[in-house]
Amino acid sequence: MKFPKFLRRKLPIGPLNKTASILQKHKINTVCQEANCPNLFECYSKKTATFIALGKKCTRSCAFCNIDFDKNPPLPDIDEPINIAKAAKSLNLLHIVITMVARDDLEDKGANHIAKIVSEVKKLNPQSSIEILTSDFSNRFDLIDIVLNQRVDVFNHNIETVKRLSPKIRHIATYENSFKVLKYVKESKKAMFVKSGFMVGLGERKEEVFETLKDLKKSDVDIVTIGQYLSPSKNKYPIKDFITLDIYKEYEDFAKSVGIKNIYAGPYVRSSYNAQIIKNQASSLLV
Repeated sequence: MKFPKFLRRKLPIGPLNKTASILQKHKINTVCQEANCPNLFECYSKKTATFIALGKKCTRSCAFCNIDFDKNPPLPDIDEPINIAKAAKSLNLLHIVITMVARDDLEDKGANHIAKIVSEVKKLNPQSSIEILTSDFSNRFDLIDIVLNQRVDVFNHNIETVKRLSPKIRHIATYENSFKVLKYVKESKKAMFVKSGFMVGLGERKEEVFETLKDLKKSDVDIVTIGQYLSPSKNKYPIKDFITLDIYKEYEDFAKSVGIKNIYAGPYVRSSYNAQIIKNQASSLLV
C-alpha cells in the first residue's frame, strides 16, 4: 500500500547522536529502535527515549510487532536496573517511560525485575515521574501487585486493537484479559493514572473503534492513545488502511462524549509518544 503524502514528515534537527551515545554507553535497549518506531528521530532529537526492559527478545510473537521472538531468551541483565536509572539521569528526563518484552519463560514473568528498575530509577531521579508499559503478566494479579507496589505515576497496558482483530494480531494476550488487567490496576488505586492504547489501520470498522472506546471507559482508563499501524516488515500483518485526520478527530470526539477526558489520536501517536506532555495535561485536569 502506497504511503500517503499527508503522513510524510521532515527529519528533525537536534542532538540525535548525543542521545544515541548516552544509550549506548549505558547499554540500554529502547523500544524506539527494536520496534522501528517512526518517531525515533523526533524523540532522540529532544533527548528522550522509551527504555525497553528484560532484553531484546520477546516470548510472544505478535503479528504487528518487530521485536524478535524467542521461547527461551537470555536471563535478564542484573545491571539493567541501575543502567536504566543512570541513562535517565544522563538524559535529564523529567518523565521516564519504561516498557518491557513479555517474559513468559520466567516464573514471575519479569515482575520483580521491573520493580527493581523502578526502585533504582526513583533513587537516582527522585524529581522525575515514572510511566511503565507492561505485559499482562499472564493475568497474575499477584505479579501485577509487585509492580504496582512501586507506586508509579502512570501504569500503561495496551489493548492494541479492536476485539474482532485481537486474535489475529496478538499472541497469547487477549482483549478480555487486557481489560481485566486495566480494571484491576484502576481499582487498586496504586497508580496516579491508568493508560491504554490501540492501533488503527488494521481493517477495523468505525463502530468497532467506538465499542473499544466504550470498553475503555467502562474500565475507567484515564488516558487513551490511538495511532496508525505501520507494518514493520513484509512478514508482519499488512496495513489495511491509512486513517485520515478527520477520522482521528471523530474518534477523539466520540471518546470525549463517553467520558474519556484524556484522548490522543493521530497518525504518529504511540503509547509513549509525548508521554510527559500527556501526563502533565492529565494532571492539570485533577486540579
